[in-house]
Parts: sequence; structure tokens; C-alpha cells
Amino acid sequence: MLQALMDYGNGLDSEPGFKTREARWCVELASDGRFLNVLPLGDGKRGAMQARCPDMHGMNAGGKSHFLVETVQTVALLFKANEKAKKIAGAEEKHRFFVDMLRKASGAIPELIPLATMLEDDARLAALRDVLTQHKAKPADWLGWRVGGIDPREDKTVQAWWREWRNTDMGGDSPGSATPSGNISDGSIPVKGITAASGSKAARGAMVCLLTGEATQPLPTHPKITGLSGVGGLGTGDVMVGFDKAAFGSFGLDQSANAAMSAEAAQKYVDGLNDLIRNHSRKLANALVVHWFKEQIAQDDDPLEWLNGFESPEQTEAAAQAAARRLLDSIRSGERSDLGDNCYHALTLSGASGRVMVRDWMEGRFEDLVRNVEAWFADLAIVARDGKGQASDPKFMAVCGALVRELKDLPAPTAATLWKAAVQRLPIPQPLMAQALAKFRVERFTPDEHGREVFNHARMGLIKAYFVRLNPGGDQTMTAYLNPEHPAPAYHCGRLLAILSNLQRAALGDVGAGVVQRYYAAASQTPGLIIGRLASNARNHLGKLEGGLAYWYENQIADVMGRLGDGAPRILDLNGQGLFALGYYQQLAALRVGKKTNETVQGENQ
Repeated sequence: MLQALMDYGNGLDSEPGFKTREARWCVELASDGRFLNVLPLGDGKRGAMQARCPDMHGMNAGGKSHFLVETVQTVALLFKANEKAKKIAGAEEKHRFFVDMLRKASGAIPELIPLATMLEDDARLAALRDVLTQHKAKPADWLGWRVGGIDPREDKTVQAWWREWRNTDMGGDSPGSATPSGNISDGSIPVKGITAASGSKAARGAMVCLLTGEATQPLPTHPKITGLSGVGGLGTGDVMVGFDKAAFGSFGLDQSANAAMSAEAAQKYVDGLNDLIRNHSRKLANALVVHWFKEQIAQDDDPLEWLNGFESPEQTEAAAQAAARRLLDSIRSGERSDLGDNCYHALTLSGASGRVMVRDWMEGRFEDLVRNVEAWFADLAIVARDGKGQASDPKFMAVCGALVRELKDLPAPTAATLWKAAVQRLPIPQPLMAQALAKFRVERFTPDEHGREVFNHARMGLIKAYFVRLNPGGDQTMTAYLNPEHPAPAYHCGRLLAILSNLQRAALGDVGAGVVQRYYAAASQTPGLIIGRLASNARNHLGKLEGGLAYWYENQIADVMGRLGDGAPRILDLNGQGLFALGYYQQLAALRVGKKTNETVQGENQ
């Protein structure tokens, strides 16, 4: 997993001591130091992502700030109303450090003198703070600079100065750095538990990097992963690899020497994951899913994006499924040979107490992924509630939402389980089918404007997918539309209840609490005790219809009763109740599209 993240980070502008940050503001100064303006960055919702922002080490010790690019609070001393005195004092200390760093750098880089001069002048600093307040800048927003039309962050001389200062401040050589000859420098930090007696590189603190396999001085603490604050993480970031307690260590090793990595390797996996969280992530309940491919692909070819649904208003009934089939055909025919050897990676993440929690990790062939996504939509396919064609492909979150009253109530493990089932073509766990079935029982009592029962397509599709995937070879009898040849008696018991309900409505009109409202729960659990009684009572309703329509309903009832053989099952287990629900729904959809009245029956008989 870390290897794949590092490989992804190889394609980014990644280097220890630098970080990509989301800057919201840019302060413009003239070459002579005059304050010109404060410019907002980004699109109003998000700031502009700026690479090569110097990233200060040892920030946990306090009193330090990042160099050149920092928060509005640190740079301009802008605070929230009623800010605590302790936090103000800490920010003032960081501000002094920030200005001191600029003054040190300006000794070698004269272009930075205007920045330091401005921030040392209380009046000019107050003016900057007033302008930022007028722009409604927040204390936590990141702020950058332009001096004489040039961003010093991008200046190669400024970057070189920062590298040299950082290297010196960290003890002569940054962890994981090498001398020109390729050997680990003598300034490496010794690792506890490895003595000098061996006379080897390990005696000087060198270990084998977990990701590159090369000798390196392990980085004591790794950079933080940001962007998980919405799923349990900290706003300041969370650690992916860290050993901050003795119980986490082994062999007497300190901190991250327990999973030795060079500074370069650690920076690449961190930058890779941070980029994925910013640009290729989606929230699922209280978790975050990120995914990427070994070889970059166009968004239109991304099967995992299809799970989120097509936003086009003219989408077809099976847009995602059709797209997957077209892509599979093009791969098999050789038309898209570029995708044949590609592979995918997917991570499910959350945060907890400052640590990144990896809930799931998946990888595999791109072609298998397309096939699994196509199967997901095929298994979820269900007739529309009005019987007029197949319901549209449901978005993944619609399937998740079919299990709960509101999406905020969806547990993270449930979303992660369904995601894995979709990506890897796994069975639907029975407890999730049971949840969908419970919601189905409730929704039957919610009528639409025409007084008809309302059904959730994603929920019915999920119940169907459960049975399709129940057996390794798939259930070929479980189709999207009504299947009169289905072998399960429970399915036909549900069908019969739908027919009897329609018969009652045809005979008596809207009677409020009808057959379904009064008997569905009992009929779906103990059909042997209920179905016979309802079928006998149907004779009273048939007597109220004219001959042609009564004859049609009588044939429908007789056909279903014939499928039950020796009679309805006495008791249905959970799976039987699921089949009962599907039979009821699909039969009702078929009746709606082929609605019978005395007039239509007479027309057919002429």
C-alpha cells in the first residue's frame, strides 16, 4: 500500500522540506516594499493549491512557524473575537519566529527585505490586518506573497536557501540524505538499539528503507496527512506511520525507526496521499475513499466514478452499466489495449486520535474492476415502480441511503462493506438485506399523490442483488422484471398478495387500510396461515366485478396458486421474506403497467 502511494507521489513535485498548501490570500508588495493589495486566491470555495511551500520541521515543540507561507493569524496577528490570551501569546511567538526567518533569509536574498521590513513595522502590519479583515479572511487561512510581481516561493534561490538552512538546523544532513558518493553522511542521527560495535552503516544509524530497499537514516517522525478532519481526523493533520509510545516499538527502536523510511520516501507517500485526498476522494458515511490507477486514465473511463452516477439529465436507464459494457468490449477487442495492463488501487480511510486509520485496501486489474462495476449495476437492475421499463442505475450513496432514514445515520462500516462488495463483486451480507427489508416494510404505508404505494428503487435493487449474489454462480432466476417461472414459493406468495390487493381496489376503490396494510407483515412471515384465508375472501371481491374483469383476476389468482403446489409455506425465514417482498413488488409493477379495467378487458375480448 505505501509502495503504491510512493509510486503515485513520484509523479508529483515532492521533496522533503516542501509541501503543497491551499493558499487563500496573496499579499502584493511593490519592489520598494510599498503595500499594494490583498488578492483572494482560488474559486471562492477553495483556495489555490501552491506547491513548493517551505515546510518547517519540529512544529510540535511550539514556538516555530513555517517559512514564507503561513496562516493569516501567524503573519498578520489576526484573531477570532474573544480569542484566549494563551493562544494569542503563542501566535505572537510564532509571528516573531516568522519575521526572524525572513530577516535571516534576506541577508542572502535581498528581494525578501521588503517582507521583513513590512512585518516589523506595527503600523503597516495593522494596515495589512485591516485589509484582511475587510476581505473577511479567517485566521486559519494560508497566505502567500508577491514582491514586484514575483512569488518568492517559486524563486530557485529562495528554495536553495531554505534547503541549506533546514539541512543545517537538522544537524548537518537531513534524515535520509546522502553524500555525493551515495553513502549516508556522518551527521546521521544514531538509532537506539544499534551499537557502534558492528562498524557497519547500521552502526552510524543506517537502516534499510522499507519502501526503497536502500540503506538510509530513518526519518524519526513522518509528515502529516491532511484532509481527514471530516471523518474523525484532526485539523492539523494525522500521522500515517508513527510510534509515539513505547508499546508500539520493538527491539528498542525509537519512533519511526520501527518502520524505517528515508525522508524522500516518506515525503513521497505523504504527498501522494494528500494529493489523492484533495483531488480523488469521496466521503462515504464517516470514512473517506480514495482511488487511483497505475497509469492515469480519463475521468470518463473511470469505473469508480460511474458508481457515483451520471449527472447528465438525459441519462439512459442503464447509463453506467452500458458504459462498462462498452469499455469491456473495447478492451477485449484490443481497441483500448492501453487499459488492458492497467491496475487500480483504492483506500478507505478515517481519522482517530491523530492517527490515520486504514479501514480497507483494495487493488487489482483494471479489466476486473470494469467487469465488477458492470456486474454491480446488472445485479441492482430492477423494474421501475410504474412497470414502465427498468429503473435508472442508482448512485452508490442512494444504495447506502436505502438502508437508513437519513444518510447521516449510515455507519461507516456499512458504507465500506457495500463499497467493497461493488468493487470486488462480493456477496451482500444478510444483515444489510435485512435492513433493506425492514425499510421496505415501512415505506409501503407511504402513498404518493395517487394513493399508490411508494417504493425506493435502490432498496429493491439491493434486495434483488443479495439473492443474485447468494450463490457463487449467481441466481439466474432473479431477474429485473417479474418472473412467473421463479421456483421459490415465497416469491409467488408475494405475487399473490399484490394481485389480491389490486383486486380489492378494483372492487371497492380506496378503502383506507386494505389487504396489504392489514396483512402484509403476517403474510410475509406466516403465509400458510394467511394466504388461504385471503384467497377465499377474494370471491367476495370477484362478485363485485363485471364478468370480463372478474374472469381476468380469477385467472391471475389461479395461475399463482398453481405455482404454490401443495400450498403456501407455513413459515418464511429471512431469505423467504426477502423473496416475498420481491415477488410482491415485481408483480405490482407488472399490474401497474398492464392496468386492467372492465373497459380494457372488454376491448381485449372483442
